Amino acid sequence: MPHQYDLLVVGDANPDVILGPLTAPLAFGQREQLVESGSFTVGGSAAIMACGAARLGLRVAFAGRVGDDDAGRYLRDTLAARGVDTRGLRMDPDRPTPLTVVLTRGDDRAVLTSPGTLGVVSGADIPDDLLAASRHVHTSSYFLQPRLAADLPALLRTAHAHGATTSLDTQDDPADRWQGLDAVLAETDILLPNAQEALRLAGPGATSAHTAAQLLSARGPLTVVKNGADGALCHDGRTLHTAPGLPVEVTDTVGAGDSFDAGFVAATLDGRPPQEALKFAVVCGALSTRAHGGTTAQPTWDEALTHLTRTGAPLV
Repeated sequence: MPHQYDLLVVGDANPDVILGPLTAPLAFGQREQLVESGSFTVGGSAAIMACGAARLGLRVAFAGRVGDDDAGRYLRDTLAARGVDTRGLRMDPDRPTPLTVVLTRGDDRAVLTSPGTLGVVSGADIPDDLLAASRHVHTSSYFLQPRLAADLPALLRTAHAHGATTSLDTQDDPADRWQGLDAVLAETDILLPNAQEALRLAGPGATSAHTAAQLLSARGPLTVVKNGADGALCHDGRTLHTAPGLPVEVTDTVGAGDSFDAGFVAATLDGRPPQEALKFAVVCGALSTRAHGGTTAQPTWDEALTHLTRTGAPLV
């Protein structure tokens, strides 16, 4: 039976309040500081990735949990307006929607998150029919959702049993432990960390993004490492592929890695080999930085292909 969805995204959704850039150290003592811009937009690695994939033309469903409050309804309605099926998004009457404040400074940022429903999201929140109806299952923010993390190996195993492929973007570990991933990596086809995360995930034997990717790919998944303006690389356990960065005038890097994830998954589902998916993903991540917020400037499929052609590295 044909799959109803190209992609099921599982995980975190929260509003992002993005302020910056800070031009001086953050001041306490009830001091008020002015910044150039501020935005209120869709946040959460999983939610931004889902919006990016829908923008690229994929049939996308989202599953997770938010509060039954104004913020939760904003997320549900905004995801739906961007083409994401939200019937798997549970509205929790007892806990608030997570909220993140992002303070930007140059090409860096500080992230403050109130977890709300993140701690109670579990595999039980993911409808069985959505798993069965999806070609690919992506999940993210592994360390922010401990109950979901514990259920992920079984969840991804079920996805595999239904013929789906799987991917994981762990994001940061606020506890800085970076442990407990062996079981989930065994069920992950594509791992999508950034360079700093890859080094932490790979352990003390990793001395560079290249060695980290090689070590992580030896544990099972195709490992795709995002490396900011330097582009990206991937390792399948045998071969290393690299793609250079795309020069763009950067307005805001929030969510660029999630847009990269959407591009890599979309290209892979289109049948592109890893080296081509890598080039396409770099473009998707770079173009997403042209406006404030993680979703405003996410490209369409044709727009990303046009930019690849302009760089002299078109997909074949």
